Amino acid sequence: MPELHGEHLWLRELRATDFGPFERIHTHRVLTRYLGVERMDAAQAQDSFAQHLAQPYVLPRRKHTLAVCPPGLDVMVGTMGLLVEEYGRNAMLTSLVLLPDAPVRGHGHEAGRLLMAYGFGHLGLHRIWAGHRADHTRMRQVMLAAGLHPESTLRELFHTQGHWHDVTTYAALAPAWIRQATPAERAILHDVGPAVPAAGSDTRTPAAHTTAAGQPNRPPSSSCGPAIPTGRQGRAAPNSSYL
Repeated sequence: MPELHGEHLWLRELRATDFGPFERIHTHRVLTRYLGVERMDAAQAQDSFAQHLAQPYVLPRRKHTLAVCPPGLDVMVGTMGLLVEEYGRNAMLTSLVLLPDAPVRGHGHEAGRLLMAYGFGHLGLHRIWAGHRADHTRMRQVMLAAGLHPESTLRELFHTQGHWHDVTTYAALAPAWIRQATPAERAILHDVGPAVPAAGSDTRTPAAHTTAAGQPNRPPSSSCGPAIPTGRQGRAAPNSSYL
């Protein structure tokens, strides 16, 4: 997957050297408060990171979790993800989390927009949606800034911290979103590659990948559960936090 560059941040594939900030995010009490998964311990974070590193080797690829980096610096300060659904030409934005001291804070919507440009362009998607816990009201402005439009409330979609949570959803359709794309986003849109493979395509994977500990390991198959839990109606629980 190519690097995706915007005005205030850029996105790239995760690397084994990103484990430190990844672990910090997923074991942090505050940063995981609004995620669709429970706070992890160190061992769980390492296992999850190994699964994320394997994503590029699972074909057809449906999970894209990328590192958010500041302009001019190759340092991971957060994550941004896109989960391509197995039907239609749809995908969900996931995993938007920025570290408290990240110099790109306040620009989290730009990470979403870069991945949306990649999805509508290279992946040939038609609809991209996202959601946040209904009580995480600060996320509304982030969704709107990303070019997403309010759609509905999914009642008690996922369960964390001992409670069921409602989720507010938003979506964008390719034709309308492309018309308001920035020059940087248009450059990504025009770098068009092959569309998402159809269901039933060859899903063979390479024999090995590198784990968080740097050891070779067999990548999980495409049937492995997503990094975020699947909720009701086959939807995945949103995975987003403060920006």
